[in-house]
Amino acid sequence: MSVNSPENRNNRKLLIVGLIVILSSINGILIYMNYQKKEKTEEQAEIIKVKNSELENQIKVYEALKADFERQSQELQAMGLENDSLEAKIAAISSDLSELRGFRKSSYTLSDQRRFRDRAKAFEVQLKQKDDEIAKLKADNEVLFTENTELKEKQNKLADSLTTFKTATRDLSDKVRVAARLEAQNISVNIINERGKTKDDNDNEFRAKRVDKIRVAFQLAKNEVSTKEPKSVYLRMIEPDGAALYNLSTGSGSFQVEGEDMYYTAKRDFVFDNTQQQLNFVYDKNAAYKKGLHTVELYADGFLIGKTSFTLK
Repeated sequence: MSVNSPENRNNRKLLIVGLIVILSSINGILIYMNYQKKEKTEEQAEIIKVKNSELENQIKVYEALKADFERQSQELQAMGLENDSLEAKIAAISSDLSELRGFRKSSYTLSDQRRFRDRAKAFEVQLKQKDDEIAKLKADNEVLFTENTELKEKQNKLADSLTTFKTATRDLSDKVRVAARLEAQNISVNIINERGKTKDDNDNEFRAKRVDKIRVAFQLAKNEVSTKEPKSVYLRMIEPDGAALYNLSTGSGSFQVEGEDMYYTAKRDFVFDNTQQQLNFVYDKNAAYKKGLHTVELYADGFLIGKTSFTLK
């Protein structure tokens, strides 16, 4: 039989067609498999993309939570308060953040997503509750601040009133003290010589060599304000050189007038009875008197109550 017989040619055609059909089928299968593989790759890439986005979002949520809890802690500290539970929450969120940042994109499972979402929701509820609590504390503090401010204002007004009252009382006391000042009237000066005789002179001029003692007499004026009580009257006899006669052995000493110490020549204690009582001093210098103008000053209760002068020639 010839090789190129019609039958052989037909067989070759059938074989070629079969091969073509087989190759087409294989090619179709390969195309389908490649398509399936591409879809699967794209699906996996989309899943990874979604996981990555979810992970980043969750990290942002936790960072915001941490910032809010730290803000609450600072607000409480500003009010002088401490809260250990807040510090514990901040520490827990920091730990979760470290775990979230440590995930690889492919290892962040749906279970992890649900776990961290649930924890974030719980933290958000606690954050809201603490914000409400802080708002109430601030409102209470505002009320207390207002009350304290009003109390301080009342205290300041009371202090001002008390100061005004004290000033008025002091002024009144000063006025009463001035009004109660005694007054020495009809002051007279005469000398006593060595023989005990008294010599008067209308001009208050005496011979120095005849003077042994000096007598100063006066009368206290009526004063209804001054208290009837024991008092002291001080005599200052000032010599021509401006110095007050002073001798401890004859009863001299010092007293205060308007806060300053002054020397007195002699002192006389008496009981004021508002009867215009007569008082007198008899002073013995036990030495020669200086010639010239002598000044006599009388003091009681820190006031100058009378003054006169005499001359020794």
